[in-house]
Amino acid sequence: MDWKVIQAAGEMKSLEIFLNFPVADMNRNVLWRDASEVSPEQAKRLTDFWGDESWKEAGYSGEGDLFGHPEKQPNEVIAQAFRERLKNVASFKYVPDPMPMRNSREAIIYYLFFASPNPVAGKIVTDIFDSYRSQGIR
Repeated sequence: MDWKVIQAAGEMKSLEIFLNFPVADMNRNVLWRDASEVSPEQAKRLTDFWGDESWKEAGYSGEGDLFGHPEKQPNEVIAQAFRERLKNVASFKYVPDPMPMRNSREAIIYYLFFASPNPVAGKIVTDIFDSYRSQGIR
């Protein structure tokens, strides 16, 4: 999905979205230890999805490893940065913590986001997400 569509939905103040945030794809194709090895096409794909190149700041810490490569941030940090974009850039008023969706090996493959201008919808989805989290269901 292109960020322009997400932002337009938020700015309309009348649409709610569910969004699969493909963190496994990001890790496999873009968020590498050595960012200089990432293909420009893959980096552009993430930029189009994220909306700008601020994903680089969200995806890597300022501190480098022993070889000078920036350290990749944990998936949760990256997902929270995107959550902030949904609220502060796309103007969705209610964006609950996303639901991590896991594969059979317990690895997070994507985060399920919900974003809405509606407080009632935000509360309903928050309750549903929290119910699944508390039950340990993936």
